[in-house]
Amino acid sequence: MGVKIRQKPAGSGNWWIFINHNGQRKSKRIGTDKKVAREVAKKIEAKLTLHDLYLERLKAKVPKFKEYAEHVFALPAERKQSTLHTYRNRLNKHIYPAFGNMRINDIRRKDLKMFFDKLAIQGLKPKTITTVKEPISIVLKHAVDTEIIEHSPCQGLTIAGAKNNKSVDPLTEQEAEQLLEQVKGYFDGKYYAVILLLLRTGARIGEALALTWADIDFEGRTIEISKTKWKNTITTPKNGKSRRVDMTLMLLNVLRELKQKHWHEAAKGESLPDAIFPFSPDSVGRALTKCLKDAGLKRVRLHGLRHSYASIRLMRGHTISDVSYQLGHSDISLTFKVYTHWIPGNFKAEVDELDTHLSAPYAQPIKRALEI
Repeated sequence: MGVKIRQKPAGSGNWWIFINHNGQRKSKRIGTDKKVAREVAKKIEAKLTLHDLYLERLKAKVPKFKEYAEHVFALPAERKQSTLHTYRNRLNKHIYPAFGNMRINDIRRKDLKMFFDKLAIQGLKPKTITTVKEPISIVLKHAVDTEIIEHSPCQGLTIAGAKNNKSVDPLTEQEAEQLLEQVKGYFDGKYYAVILLLLRTGARIGEALALTWADIDFEGRTIEISKTKWKNTITTPKNGKSRRVDMTLMLLNVLRELKQKHWHEAAKGESLPDAIFPFSPDSVGRALTKCLKDAGLKRVRLHGLRHSYASIRLMRGHTISDVSYQLGHSDISLTFKVYTHWIPGNFKAEVDELDTHLSAPYAQPIKRALEI
């Protein structure tokens, strides 16, 4: 910082103040009295010093990102433990090393963009980078709400290489049936019931593994999904809401046989498991991968069976509102967003009904055109 006085031009008797502060330079003519110019220069220098001290105190009050993030994620929130676990992992592994010691108001949009681009270059998938972005967005949005910053630099920031939902590649109806046939012979059909349930209800694997016989209504042919299993902990479903899903007759009979088997085992002195499917997600996943490979089918994850259920139903022309409910989506718009590309082209019969009022001379050419 510098505040100086001098004559300009030299020997003219006109005194000027020259200010060089924080990279900014300004000058102002004071008059012909050197003493006045010197007094003004002292006052300006004092104000600049006080301003700098104020900014330092203000800056000291703004928390660092890690400190503030720990505060935000310690607050009560309707957030799944599995989601919080993912956030913690991303914070410790990626975010804190980059931004942990930066003050909230010092984080710029370009810093975040370069950070996400770096993760992409390192080979992280767009979906993973999105899970890195989410906790940053939550923290910065909270900082906006508490007026620490005016706006979030993360808002609207895109992830390099992000793909649309057409990357979802479910099993076709025929492939799903081939899979089920293969599962029947794997470990004496040990995993048949759980994989059938995933394909016939669209339940998430955690929801399936949390089911007990009390959740099955054989008379009403429904399953109550009110909980999910994550790391041996039973908690609420993803959106926090319970739902009843319908059972097909095939699934009903398979579960009824499985229940009878469990009761027979209990009658022999064996303990009756609390859960219908006493498996881990990994064991079911390994069974799925092996059966898909042996059947000569493409590889899909357990969650791909959920996508398969939805796409098969929509391809059959079932209402998207019911599919959305059975999946447990919080909003039907999410179902549209993920599965809308399986809907177009499947309702031509309904569209053709608009032509039923046409007379024969007009209807015939339309029919022949369709046959071509």
